[in-house]
Amino acid sequence: MRGFEVGEPVVYLMTKQSSHPTLRATTVSPAAHGDDYSYVVKKFWVVSEICTDGSLIVQTRRGKARRVSSDDPCLRHASLWERWMYRDRFPEADLADPVPMKPRPTPEKIGQAG
Repeated sequence: MRGFEVGEPVVYLMTKQSSHPTLRATTVSPAAHGDDYSYVVKKFWVVSEICTDGSLIVQTRRGKARRVSSDDPCLRHASLWERWMYRDRFPEADLADPVPMKPRPTPEKIGQAG
């Protein structure tokens, strides 16, 4: 499996437990006595840093930084389909993209001919 790179979108399968699973929950299973449910939720993050010990610092959609092991079985590369389908769930480019984007011309500058 190829390694992770800074700025790369990743998917983390987070296991949760509550009495009310969310709409995005998958693999929902009830507890033994039926009080709670355990389920899995996909988290869409972007790699912001690669540590010397091989762990990753990832950026969440709300700007939090989390440290995860690069060999965690719940962490994987986002597929091309997920990058397109869930593009609004990944963090904004300005939070995770190490290369600044070029500014776009404003409408005033477009109408002016040098």
